Amino acid sequence: MAASVQLGDVRTWYDERGEGEPLVLLHGGLVDARFFDDNIDALADRFHVFLPERRGHGHTPDVDGPITYDLMAQDTIAFLKAVVDGPAHLVGHSDGAVVAMLVALRRPDLASRLVLVSGGFHHDGLMPGMDQLDVDQVDGFVGDAYGEVSPDGREHFPVVIRKIARMAAEEPAMDRSELGAISSRTLVMFGDDDLMTLEHTIAMYEAIPGSELAIVPGTSHFLLREKPALCNQIIVEFLTTEPVPTVAPIRRAANRQGDQA
Repeated sequence: MAASVQLGDVRTWYDERGEGEPLVLLHGGLVDARFFDDNIDALADRFHVFLPERRGHGHTPDVDGPITYDLMAQDTIAFLKAVVDGPAHLVGHSDGAVVAMLVALRRPDLASRLVLVSGGFHHDGLMPGMDQLDVDQVDGFVGDAYGEVSPDGREHFPVVIRKIARMAAEEPAMDRSELGAISSRTLVMFGDDDLMTLEHTIAMYEAIPGSELAIVPGTSHFLLREKPALCNQIIVEFLTTEPVPTVAPIRRAANRQGDQA
């Protein structure tokens, strides 16, 4: 069921599927909710899934000014309050994962569990050269898909690309220590050949208290499309079960001792 809601100066388009606990899927940069086509059925079998499209993406029009993670987090908080009407599980891919992290930091009361797929906490964690977007190349790759649904028209896409290119070169810029304030149970999930370095991935996993780590073998930044069945299984299991008592805890044992000190 597709609808739109006015959130400040942004007319946000969203779809809804399924029943159960609320789950918000946050797409990556320069794509839209269709990115989750191979994931939505598995998630909607268990959850009431919301698929908002952020400013300048998909069916949601662009607005004057830059696109920033801060603005997108504010938009998402407004969406949770106005549409979801309370907390939800947040599953974000790429830019959507960064937005989910910021929401969890600013409004922990609105973030149940987090699944952070292929999104880092600082732009310096990108593989070399990945912070530079070629406008013409990106336009040729996904511009037609943008034009199929955007109310701004196909010709506006280079404007959005340049906004995202600026953001990718400068943001996010969180300090690793900031992640220690995330209180939501969190799954950090990456492909083994992703856009972020493995060192950055591990730093993120170690910085978020009690987080869990999934490296999906043989995949890239597009792991949700490359191995959807496996990714769906990992995500659904994380969101629907409690942590198991591990036989030989090491990092978690140290964390528990630190909590008791």
